[in-house]
Amino acid sequence: MTTEMFRGARDFLLQHREDYARAYDGFVWPRPERFNWALDWFDVIADGNAATALHIVEEDGRETRLSFGELSVRSDQAANWLRDRGVAAEDRILVMLGNQAELWITALAAMKLRAVVIPATPLLGAADLRDRVERGRVRHVIVRSEDTAKFAEVPGSYTRIAAGDPVEGWLSLDDLYEADAGFTPDGPTRADDPLMLYFTSGTTARPKLVEQTHTSYPIGHLATMYWIGLKPGDVHLNISSPGWAKHAWSNLFAPWNAQATVFIHNYTRFDAARLMAEMDRAGVTTFCAPPTVWRMLIQADLTQLRTPPREVVAAGEPLNPEVIEQVRRAWGVTIRDGFGQTETAVQVSNSPGQPLKTGSMGRPSPGYRVELLDPVSGEPGATEGEIALDLSARPVGLMTGYHGDADRTAEAMAGGYYRTGDVASRDEDGYLTYIGRSDDVFKASDYKISPFELESALLEHEAVAEAAVVPAPDELRLAVPKAYVVLAEGWEPGPDTAKVLFEHSRDVLAPYKRVRRLEFAPLPKTVSGKIRRIELREATAAGSGAEYREEDFR
Repeated sequence: MTTEMFRGARDFLLQHREDYARAYDGFVWPRPERFNWALDWFDVIADGNAATALHIVEEDGRETRLSFGELSVRSDQAANWLRDRGVAAEDRILVMLGNQAELWITALAAMKLRAVVIPATPLLGAADLRDRVERGRVRHVIVRSEDTAKFAEVPGSYTRIAAGDPVEGWLSLDDLYEADAGFTPDGPTRADDPLMLYFTSGTTARPKLVEQTHTSYPIGHLATMYWIGLKPGDVHLNISSPGWAKHAWSNLFAPWNAQATVFIHNYTRFDAARLMAEMDRAGVTTFCAPPTVWRMLIQADLTQLRTPPREVVAAGEPLNPEVIEQVRRAWGVTIRDGFGQTETAVQVSNSPGQPLKTGSMGRPSPGYRVELLDPVSGEPGATEGEIALDLSARPVGLMTGYHGDADRTAEAMAGGYYRTGDVASRDEDGYLTYIGRSDDVFKASDYKISPFELESALLEHEAVAEAAVVPAPDELRLAVPKAYVVLAEGWEPGPDTAKVLFEHSRDVLAPYKRVRRLEFAPLPKTVSGKIRRIELREATAAGSGAEYREEDFR
């Protein structure tokens, strides 16, 4: 019954994939008492299914193709093998693998065992791993052989499993293929059993530990499937690092909810021309990338892509209008923005076939009642305020809470709303426009400044590849906007370029918004690629001799 319930909800969204009003008004979350996505959905659609589920192309041209049926069998083997090595229900497994077949195999196997996965990017160092092992109460780790040395500095009695070349003192994950294929679960999976524990990227504070269940992500990402516009038979490319929530969003749950192929192109250095060639060769029909990748793509000749994807989307940070326009001119498709968090699936998005408004991230996703809370009263119904989810109609795609932190969970869920910490405005048609993190928006001369708006304006200039705006102390105005800029190829840092960008700022921004200070510098980022504005604010407060000031160019 749970499979039919899930399929019915999925098929409803597929049927109305370009009819937002019907999808939003008519969608009802399936809320089964018991559900195991790997057993009750993936294995069902994989039965006798020779269609490609996973297609990986390496930088050197090597390829891996696995069908739904093959992945079902291999994940059964992995589940049996892990169980024989002591992995039990609710055990915590830290998984630190790259975009390799074993990542998907172990994810499915862990679900079948009812173990809890703590995804981790291979970019993490020993200090981060110690924190994850300790706070996550990790019982087992599965990592690439080349990363095992990092764990020499991570104490604990956890089971050590290496994927790749043999490592002394570590079990070899390759041995799983010798295990039996027939898997029998130890017991039923409750819908609210924990499935994943995510450490957030820590853009402004110590990473939080987000708990997702066997329904909140697998079922919650029906909304993500709808936003992307996925259909059965699609070939979906999502550029995301393993270990972060967006990887699970669009490289696991959303495409396989739709019975689409997950396509991966691995590379050590981004090459736009090679990526587009592989997209053509693989027949990519749907494409998702973070704004950083989109900004790199538009530096190349986009017309090299002979057959552009049918659907293109972006998430992670707001996408600047200039990027959207360049892709539209070259590919004839419009990048559709979406907004969500590690704590949720996609909450707000521009879904397929809908009218788009420049700068807007769209309307609430099916299954989400989104409110804007007044910054003073905290009451819903504001035209500008904090994005919040109404808990009286709690969406399935919302975390249980912050694991081990009752106070932070209570703060986030206070007053009957889940509070995102992000600020947006809503227009008369219900479209939401992102303003910024509540702690990123600042005042200059008593005017409210949205860093994103200023960054978008700077990115309209051909000299700017990336930009981040933070407040800089000012005796007269309290604070003024300062831009940190990464230049596009062919431009050199120096007073001449600074003068050009200050002039551009004066041309396109209202006087109270324009950039008053500027520095050419790389942008500090989390390992997931988000700009660490807290570091820029601290650097700005400390002062810099490399800073240019607008008044020096008059």
